[in-house]
Amino acid sequence: MSHPYPSSQTESDVLTAVTPAPPAVPSRAVPSSTYRLQLRPEFPFAAAEAAVPYLASLGVSHLHLSPVLEAVPGSAHGYDVTDHSAVRAELGGEPGLRALAAAARGHGLGLVLDIVPNHMAVPSPLRLNRPLWEVLREGPRSPYARWFDIDWEAGGGQVLLPVLPEPPGPGAFTVDRDGGVLRHGELEFPLREGTAGLARAELLAAQWYRPAWWREARTGLNYRRFFTISELIGVRVEDPEVFAATHAKVLELVRDGVAEGLRIDHVDGLADPEGYLRRLRTAVGGDCWVVVEKILARQERLPPGWPVAGTTGYDALHRVDGVFTDPEGAAELSRRYVEFTGRPDWEQTARACAREVLTGDLAAELAALERAAGPELAAGVRELLIAYPVYRPYPGEPELDPQALAAAAAPAGPGAVAGVRDLVLRDAAFAARFAQTSAALRAKSLEDRAFYRHAPLLSATEVGGDPGQPAVSPAEFHAYCAALDRDWPGSGTVLSTHDTKRSADVRARISALSQAPEVMGRPLGADPQLAWVARQTGLGLGVVPERAERLVQALLKAVREAALHTSWTDQDPAYEASVAGYAPDDPELPAELAAAARANLLGMALLHLAMPGVPEVYQGAETEYRALVDPDNRRPARFPREDLARLDAGAAPQGQAQEKLALTAALLRLRRDRPELFTGYAPLAARGPAAEHCLAFARPAGLVAAATRLSYRLAGAGGWRDTALALPPGRWTALLDRGASYEGEVRLAELLSARPVAVLLRDGGPGDE
Repeated sequence: MSHPYPSSQTESDVLTAVTPAPPAVPSRAVPSSTYRLQLRPEFPFAAAEAAVPYLASLGVSHLHLSPVLEAVPGSAHGYDVTDHSAVRAELGGEPGLRALAAAARGHGLGLVLDIVPNHMAVPSPLRLNRPLWEVLREGPRSPYARWFDIDWEAGGGQVLLPVLPEPPGPGAFTVDRDGGVLRHGELEFPLREGTAGLARAELLAAQWYRPAWWREARTGLNYRRFFTISELIGVRVEDPEVFAATHAKVLELVRDGVAEGLRIDHVDGLADPEGYLRRLRTAVGGDCWVVVEKILARQERLPPGWPVAGTTGYDALHRVDGVFTDPEGAAELSRRYVEFTGRPDWEQTARACAREVLTGDLAAELAALERAAGPELAAGVRELLIAYPVYRPYPGEPELDPQALAAAAAPAGPGAVAGVRDLVLRDAAFAARFAQTSAALRAKSLEDRAFYRHAPLLSATEVGGDPGQPAVSPAEFHAYCAALDRDWPGSGTVLSTHDTKRSADVRARISALSQAPEVMGRPLGADPQLAWVARQTGLGLGVVPERAERLVQALLKAVREAALHTSWTDQDPAYEASVAGYAPDDPELPAELAAAARANLLGMALLHLAMPGVPEVYQGAETEYRALVDPDNRRPARFPREDLARLDAGAAPQGQAQEKLALTAALLRLRRDRPELFTGYAPLAARGPAAEHCLAFARPAGLVAAATRLSYRLAGAGGWRDTALALPPGRWTALLDRGASYEGEVRLAELLSARPVAVLLRDGGPGDE
C-alpha cells in the first residue's frame, strides 16, 4: 500500500527555501551524535560505564540508553516496565545509573534515556506491577483505576486477564486465605476484600477480574494494550495525575542532570500525543533534547506544533537506503518474485494483511469501536481503519484523509463512512481510540506481517519503508535533507536500531541485488516464498559467527510473522521443522556485487553522518555489524577498541570493517569538535556521462560529502570516465586522505579512486592549522 499523503511543498520549494524555522529546542541542547546501548542483566550500567572511555574517543556526544526503569525480571529490552518510581535493580539500580552519568560527564558525554509512556507490563508475578495489582483487588474504586484504559462495562464488571496456559477446568483455582490470593499453578491473583470465604464459583464471579486462557484475548480483551501484546497494558498518561506519577523519577533524573535527553517510545499509542508532549516539555524545560518514535509515511510530515526536536529517524533510514536502490532493478526483482512465488503485489498484500489483523488479532479493539459507533456505522469503522494511509490521524485535524474516506466508501457505503467521520470530529474519546487502534493496526499489519509476506527486496521492508516503491531519487533525497535542515535540524537519524529487521550492513548487501536481479536466480524449495526470503537473508548475512543458527532463527520468525503456513499462536511443527533446510549454503555475493555492497555500506554511513539531523550509531555498528531481527540485534555489544587504537596510531584501514570505523570516527569527531560545519544544506550536481552515480552535497560552512551510488551499474557502463564534480569556492582537503586537496572542478575518477566516498573540508575554516 503506497502512502498517498501529498507533500505540502514541491521539491523545488524545498531546495530553494532560504528562511530556516527556529529549532524546536535550543541548539546547545542538541547532541552532536548519540550511541545506543542495549542494557540488560548481562550488560548493566557497570558495563556501559566501562565502555565510556572508548565511546568518548569514538567521538559521540551522548549515550542513548534503552529503558532504565524497573521491568520484568530478566527482560532483555526493558520496555515491559513494572515500576515507574525505581531504576532497575538488575542493571545496578539508581546508584549504578548515577555512577554511569558521572563517568560519562567526566569524559564529556551526556545521557539520553528511552522512556515508555504508553504501557506497562502485565507481569508474572502480577504483584510486581503494584498499580495493576491494586486495580485487580479493588476494582473501579481503586485510586489506580484511572491509570489504565479498562472497559468495565464490556467485561461485565471484570477485567479479562488472558494469562492462563490452558482453559481453566474444575479445581483449577485454589484460595490462600491467609495470603489473600487466588492461585492457578504458580500464578497469583489478589482476592477482593470479603470474598475469601465464598464458594468457588461465587468467589470467581465476585472478583474484579476473570483469569482466562490466553487465546481469549483476541476477542474478549477489555483493556487497551500495546499492539496485540496482552502482556503490555496501556497507560492513560493523558490524565495529569497519571502523568505525574509515571514520570516523577524520569523528571528527577533530568532535573539532577543525570539525563540530558529523552526518546519517547511509541508516541502514536497515546490518546493525545501533542498534549502529552507539551506537558512533558513544560516539565523538562527547554534544554532537554526530546525525540519521538514516530513512523512517518513517505510523504507524511511530523506535526509542526509538536514541541520536540524531531523523530528517532526512521524517515531518514528510508531515504538513505532508498537512494542506493536501483529503481529498474527493484522493479525487475518484483516482477521475478511475483512470477516465482505467485504472491500478489504490494498493494494487495498490504490491504489483505490489514483486514486479517483487524478482524483477527485486533478483533477485540475493533468490537469496542463498533460498539461505540453503533451497528449502522460498524462497516464504516472497519473499512476506514483498513484504508487509512498513515499510522494514525491526530486530534484537531479538520478532516480524516479524503483518499481514505473514498477508499472506505466503496465497501462500507458512503453513509457509514460519513457517519464515522462525523463521529471522529465531534467525539474526542472515540477519535482518540480510533487513532490508537489505527496505530496498532498499521504496526501489526505492515511491520509485523506484510513486510514479511512481500519479499522482492528485503532491504526495503524496514519500519518507515515503502516496499511498493523502494527506490529514492537523488532529487528526493536532497529535498528531504533540505527540509530536515530547515524544519527539524535536531531530529534523530538512524541506520541500525534495536528494532530494525536487518542491520545497515546486511541491507547494504541485499540492496546490491537491485543492481543485479539475475543473481537471485530461482531458489530451491517446496515453498517458493520461504526459498526467496532465505536466499536474500543468507546473502545479506554472509559469513558470520554462528551463521546457521542465527539464520534459521530469523527465518523461523519470518514465517511465523508472515502467517501463511504457521504463526506465533497457531504453530505448524512439521512446517517449522522444514525451515532449517532452506538456509542457503552459498552465503557470499559474487565479487563484483560484493564491491557494490561495500560502496553501498560506506555511502550509507557517509550520508547518515554528514546529512542534517543527529546521527545515532547502534552498538557495534561503527564497524562491520551484520545482524538480523531481534533478538539477534540485541546481543551484548562488542566494541572495536583495538582497531580504533591502531587507526589512531596511524595504521591504514584494513578491510571493510576498519574502513567503516575510520569513516565513522572521523565524522563523529568532526561533528563534536566543529559543529558549525553541520549547518545548512546545498545539493551538488555532477556533470558527465556517469553523473547520476554521484550523490554529493555541501554543508555551506565548509564540508562536502560525495558518495558513489549504484556502483555495479556504474562499472558495467564503463566507470566514471570524464564525470566531474564542481566544488564550492575555495580549496578543499580530503578528510580521509591526508594531503590530497582539490579546487574548482574535480574528476570523480580521481576523487573516488581510493574508496567510493569522500569527505572534503574547506581550507582556512575555524580549527584549521
